[in-house]
Amino acid sequence: MTRLTVALRDTAARIDAATPSHRDRAVDALRAFAVLGVVLGHWLVTALVADGRTLRTASPLQHLPWLAPVSWTFQTLAVFFLVGGHVATRSYASARKRGTPYRRWLHARLARLFGPVVAVLTLWTAVTLALLLSDAEYATVRTLVKLALSPMWFLLVFAALTAATPLVARLHPLWPLAVVLHVDVFRFGLGAGDALGWLNLAAGWLVPYTLGAAWTRGELEGRRSGWVLLGCGTAATVVLVAWAGYPAAMVGVPGAQVSNLNPPTLAAVTFGLAQCGLALLLRDRLRRAMRRPLAWAAVALVNLSAMTVFLWHQTALMATTAALLPAGPLPGLHTVPDGLGWVAARLPWLVVFVLALAVCGAAFRTWERGGGRRRRARPSTVVRAHRPLTERAPHV
Repeated sequence: MTRLTVALRDTAARIDAATPSHRDRAVDALRAFAVLGVVLGHWLVTALVADGRTLRTASPLQHLPWLAPVSWTFQTLAVFFLVGGHVATRSYASARKRGTPYRRWLHARLARLFGPVVAVLTLWTAVTLALLLSDAEYATVRTLVKLALSPMWFLLVFAALTAATPLVARLHPLWPLAVVLHVDVFRFGLGAGDALGWLNLAAGWLVPYTLGAAWTRGELEGRRSGWVLLGCGTAATVVLVAWAGYPAAMVGVPGAQVSNLNPPTLAAVTFGLAQCGLALLLRDRLRRAMRRPLAWAAVALVNLSAMTVFLWHQTALMATTAALLPAGPLPGLHTVPDGLGWVAARLPWLVVFVLALAVCGAAFRTWERGGGRRRRARPSTVVRAHRPLTERAPHV
């Protein structure tokens, strides 16, 4: 073996040894899958097309609608909310046992969530001002800022559900599902207007979040619940897409009259139920897979930088596109995504996006925990030193 291979194996072994034995590694694996799914999905279906001095967004799904089912692989937000609900309800229950006040518990969780946001907002405020002062096209500035800040809506919804954890911890998922159903009936069936659909921004993601709470309560331990969610969710999604007129793409498509994602529709929610069912069915296999030190080290690394990866992946895409504009138009980067040739040309660019994201991560990783303030080093929530069982912190 080479020195690099030996070093990687040694590092992975140390990470594996430093992980508490009681930690459910399947939870971290599902979170990592959800984050990477969103990132890869954005990189594959979001194109910045150079049109003179203007950059505009486009998507291969506009020109190749038959690729819509492929997008289902990368729309993984429901899994993230499932894991988020599970982790938050477990954390809140542990906090109550320790006598930690709700305000202190919520502050700790939101600080971890929003700390890295400060760096994104600071950088993009400066970039926006510089672009406007340099007489850049307003349409280009608007496109770039919209892409850079688009992840923020997710954080706001997730923060709201986190704050409501004590209220929704015992809420049955059928209640928010019923809200989504009625909103869509009024919106699409009775012509109530698109504004009503924004109620689903909370109700739609509350469905997998409350499923996570049910997981914490032990109501989803059997495989039957996973199969029911997977089967019913898949069947309902197929019916809604094939016969009820819902879009097949589970991601936003520029120019489309209806988006399944903004705001979430009933089809997006039933699709999320199917994803949650599959995630629950994969738990045991993931636990076995995560016993391998190299696999666990990779998952731990993604989890330790999850917020940085999520917040900066669009910036990495845009930085690569803008930096190479003088050499363009480059296939798969600046060109119109109107054929399979573009898809084939796009794949190698993913490596460049990863490198650009790594640069962003190296520059802003101190914001991942603590918002860039100097803080006394402490063990992470994913990997921490072994302590006696009586002193170990609960899973969070």
